[in-house]
Amino acid sequence: MEVDQLLNFLKVAELENFTRAAEELGLSQPAISRSVQKLEDEIGQPLFERQSRKVLLTDAGKLLLGRARQIVAIIEDTKNEISDDGQSGRLRIAAIPTVAPYFLPGLLREFSTAFPAALVTVQEDTTDNLLKRLAQGEVDLGILALPIPAKYLEVEELFREELLLVLASDHPLSQKGQIRLADVRPPPFVLLDEAHCLADSIVSFCRQRSFHPVTMERTSQLATVQELVALDHGVSMIPAMAKVLDASDRRIYRSLAGPKPTRSIAAVWNPYRFQSKLLQAFREHLRSYAESFSRSLS
Repeated sequence: MEVDQLLNFLKVAELENFTRAAEELGLSQPAISRSVQKLEDEIGQPLFERQSRKVLLTDAGKLLLGRARQIVAIIEDTKNEISDDGQSGRLRIAAIPTVAPYFLPGLLREFSTAFPAALVTVQEDTTDNLLKRLAQGEVDLGILALPIPAKYLEVEELFREELLLVLASDHPLSQKGQIRLADVRPPPFVLLDEAHCLADSIVSFCRQRSFHPVTMERTSQLATVQELVALDHGVSMIPAMAKVLDASDRRIYRSLAGPKPTRSIAAVWNPYRFQSKLLQAFREHLRSYAESFSRSLS
């Protein structure tokens, strides 16, 4: 049983598809099929149930899945520990889409200046997917919004930011001195789809105040939300960090009067994986950067 065979097996199990697994690993589909076949021959049982469009783990495959993750994690952690000099190495950083384009560029730019020998790769995905990657050791640190529904991960709150009401520049409410949540009725809301935690935060804030936002349109990109608002399709709430980068005069941002919607941004990592000196240095740099970033939003 070889490590490469286990890596191939894990990727097929994750994607439930040989072709997509081969594409992600940079292999041919026949090559990855042969790799899994050799593993099945060695174990003496099939690991996957082949269906027309996907493959599913058999009972033997489910058992191997947990063990394979442990084996690969031990090997990777051992390699990292041996080569850990606190200056070089690879860091796999991830963030949710409503954080990554606004927060990561400045952070990574400053970190690369301080640690030029470090290789930092970035992943962007929804909270649920990133939590799985953190648990499986595929990501070293994630930057997500609270709450984090995973007790086995370490969570450190970095800062809190306001969610601002965004309106088309010619919206009737744009002329109002103070805007309360009740004033937003009855215009529809434009929100991110349900895979994004930001939508949950907005809906939860509204419902706690006995206000049920009417949602006519949902999208997967925050930039699309902003454009739809500018086209007068409705209103929305946008993180303050996204407002900073918005140079358009087709929409305006207002802070709600009274209780204000906010979200908390946190760093998340798996304490059961090897914590390299470089990762510890990144966390220290992250804390410092987050503090100054938060002040710039005020």
